[in-house]
Formats: sequence, structure tokens, C-alpha cells
Amino acid sequence: MNFIFFSPHFPKNSADFCTQLQQQGATVLGIGDAEYDQLEDKLTSALTEYYKVSNLENYEEILRAVGFFTYKYGKIDRFESLNEYWLEQDAAIRTDFNIYGTKSDFVSNLKQKSKMKEFFHKSGVSTVQFSTGTTRESVESFIQSAGFPLVVKPDLGSGASNTYKINNEEELQHFFDTKPEDVAFIIEEFIDGVILTYDGLVDIDGNVRFAVSHLFENSVMEVVNTDNHLYYFCLRDISPEVEEAGKNILKAFDIRERFFHIELFKSHKDGRIIALEVNMRPPGAWMTDAINFAYDVDVYKEWASMIVHNEVGGPYEGKYYTGYASRKNHKHYAHSHEDIYRTFGGQIVNYAEIEEVFSRAMGNSAYQFRSPELSEVRDIRGYIHQEEG
Repeated sequence: MNFIFFSPHFPKNSADFCTQLQQQGATVLGIGDAEYDQLEDKLTSALTEYYKVSNLENYEEILRAVGFFTYKYGKIDRFESLNEYWLEQDAAIRTDFNIYGTKSDFVSNLKQKSKMKEFFHKSGVSTVQFSTGTTRESVESFIQSAGFPLVVKPDLGSGASNTYKINNEEELQHFFDTKPEDVAFIIEEFIDGVILTYDGLVDIDGNVRFAVSHLFENSVMEVVNTDNHLYYFCLRDISPEVEEAGKNILKAFDIRERFFHIELFKSHKDGRIIALEVNMRPPGAWMTDAINFAYDVDVYKEWASMIVHNEVGGPYEGKYYTGYASRKNHKHYAHSHEDIYRTFGGQIVNYAEIEEVFSRAMGNSAYQFRSPELSEVRDIRGYIHQEEG
């Protein structure tokens, strides 16, 4: 298998995917904008060849790089970045070179939140009411139906950039008066609830081969807008309602041979599972590592084995709850880094500083920790986040 990995140096865990592809027997070819001698040794060991471009946004450069690799190594079997930002460019390359995977005629359904809703309806899973109105007047009937608060977000985009909670008429009018004209927004009803994810691997025949679930009790929107802490828990088990909804959504999208990350609300009001959005890529914020710690698995290896051989090990059972707790440089904490390790060193499985580009959402640094008991990972999270005073 000839596999081109686009931007293999960023984000950092791309090197883990490349390493496992190479160990499964794939010829791994990289296209990136970093100098070769700046790549970490683990990555250069996995790459058969690396093609440096001056600008990852320059499609002509990418075309030339893929053309060069095709001439030298033969037909390219896969082209992936595993990164939300590059989904459209990935699809365009696959289309132009007839490479297996999502093509340009479908990728907008995986990127535009308004288009996702059609597939949620097809899946039979409840979804969030929304409007794509561009003026205050055009959304009047929607507001009468949904009521305040509301959420506004870009129709295209990942993470929580330019995503806001609107509490009243004054804030809504301010949004319409100041919103950028070149960005299409959607307006959604606000759901009071927690976010449960359905994450895993679906094979080339559309079968889910491995899946897990994460629990977010605070939204990334809230974290970004208030510059607060992100935390989540990788759960030992998937609730039947989350698994049913997730599988129905995958079937509606007809997703194959992908990592998937599906976000669902569980409403505090009535307990309903409500589809929020899909991301056909590995989950971010160290969640691939959380999966490994919770299930004692190497999900990078399982993904690579599925891609190269259509094989996945297991079945794997959740052994631990794995928590993630970020810290922000501007906050003053009751417990030092040394205190945390002195008190919970046996449960902490990872600590690292976070790249600046991700820090608003993910924190400036973060801990991962695990325990067979959810109550204990909640306690550790509280200890890490406890502030002075």
C-alpha cells in the first residue's frame, strides 16, 4: 500500500499514525512544510520519503508532490491528513488522482453543520433545531419556536471558534450587527445537557470494529469563550443509547474505513440523545491517548491494521476511566505540579505542555489520569483544578 500522509509533523500524534502504518507494511510518504531535519526521529524512521512544500495551502504544490510520488512509487492507495482543517483538500486530491476515500462531491456533508442535519434526520436520531437565516427578520419564526438562549456558530469550521451563546434580543441584535459578512453562520437551539461522544473505527465494509465514548460536562464553547478549563472522561463502557445513535448516524452517512468522532447531547431536561455534529477523523484533545489508557489498547496500531489489512484486534474491554484536566497559565492553583504527583502519582499516566495554537481550548498544559472508579477520576480532576482562595 502506498499511503501519502499530509502534514505528518502536525499535530504531533500524526507521527504515531505514520509509525504504525509503516510497521503494518505500508509505504508511507509524507508531504509537509517543515524542513526534513526538523522532523522528529520517530517520524523520519516511518517515512519512506518526504516532500517539502513551501505552503500547505498551495494546491498546485500539493498536486506536483502527489504527481511526483505517483511517478516514483506507482498508484497512490490512500491520501490522508486525519485533520479536520484539511478534509476538503484531502478530498480534492483523492478526486483528482482517483484515490479511495471521501471525494469532493461528498465532503461538504462532513464539514457543513447545516448539511449534517439532513443525515441526522435520515438516521432517525433527534437533532438540534437550527436556522441559516442571515438577517434578524429571517430568523424570527425560528426564535419564536426555539426561544432563548441560542447558540450561533460558523456553518463551516471545527472547534469552538466564533461560537457564542445568545441569551436575549439585545445580544442577538449585536451579533447580526457585528458578524463578519464573509462567514456563513447557523443559529441553533441551546441544549442544556452533557456531551457524550461515539468514537472509533469503521471498516471498509461499514462495520464498526472498535468504539468508545467520552463524557464532557462542560462545552468547548464555554471553555473557549471564558478561557476556562477543559476536562473530560473516557468511559469504560458505552451506553446502549449512545451506541445505537452512533451506529445509525454512521449508516446514514455511509462512512467507511475511517476514524470517527460523533458528538451527541444528552438532555438534562428529558434524557434524550440529540445529534450535534460528526467529525470523520480521530478525536482531538489527546482522546486517542485516553482511549489507549482506558482500554489498554494501541488505537494507532488498530487503525493502521484496519487500513492496511482490514483487520482489528479485540474485542477490547474498558478497564479504567481516563480523565483529562487542563491548566491555564493565567490561573492560580491551590496545588502545585509536585503536589499533584505526590498525591496522585500512581494514577497519572501523562502530563505535557500544549502547543500554543491549541491552548485556548485545550489549556497550556494538561494531565491524564485513570482509575477503575469514575468517582476517583472526578476527585483527581477537582484537585488539579482547585484554585487558590
